[in-house]
Amino acid sequence: MTRSTRSSIRAALLCAVLLAACEKNAVQVLPTAETIPGGRVKFFNFGVNAPGVNFYADNTKMTAILSGTGQEATTGVAYGGTGNGGVYLAITPGAYTLTGRIAATTDKDVVIATAAATLDDGKYYSFYMSGFYNTATKASDGFVVEDPLSVQTQPINYSVAYVRFVHAIANASPLTLYARNTVALDTTAVGAAVTYKGAGTFIALPVGVYDLFARYTDSTTVKVARTGVSFLGGRMYSVGARGDITITSTTATNRPFLDNTANR
Repeated sequence: MTRSTRSSIRAALLCAVLLAACEKNAVQVLPTAETIPGGRVKFFNFGVNAPGVNFYADNTKMTAILSGTGQEATTGVAYGGTGNGGVYLAITPGAYTLTGRIAATTDKDVVIATAAATLDDGKYYSFYMSGFYNTATKASDGFVVEDPLSVQTQPINYSVAYVRFVHAIANASPLTLYARNTVALDTTAVGAAVTYKGAGTFIALPVGVYDLFARYTDSTTVKVARTGVSFLGGRMYSVGARGDITITSTTATNRPFLDNTANR
């Protein structure tokens, strides 16, 4: 390349820069995660005794776990876990069949939980595998709830957290979740009673540490409890009930359990 050619190239580049600087919007502003169009969905494996799964929207794989060799692991999302660490995944708005499919080599990709949902632009959703896994039919329950994160005030109020209850215990009657502040020692009902496959509304709780418990509407007996749960200011949480309501062991994997997951 001659010196004359190099000079011509430098001159052309300089002109391009000057022209860009003269544009009305010379600085490009990239969209943030909040402005990228699409729906958002996260996935939970709350199916008692269910194997590890990968989650799909139609035939698009939404979650998977890498092995140490960089290949897809056969473990999938295990019982009690959330896909992609509980992060919402963006998806083109539309109607989908959401499924949980076996991740193991045996029965690989067999669908064991299904729920149909229309995912709207700018809205958030959660898909729950739930109920009891049937080893003969290789089936579990599944349901989708909307996560109405817009209930959070703007500007954000950092003196409170927003909490709701999701009922994923197939053999439990409607449950009401209660939160007892470990400092103030007052108890608040986290919304009204919720039936299986349902979600309550988000309510504001003062920032703090809480003991959580759920009861049937016609009883004072605690059916499931969890202590020492921290709710941080400006955050939103879904407390999900999973497991087998008949188990009384405090250590069994399938015991009734309250899972606390941050939505935002």
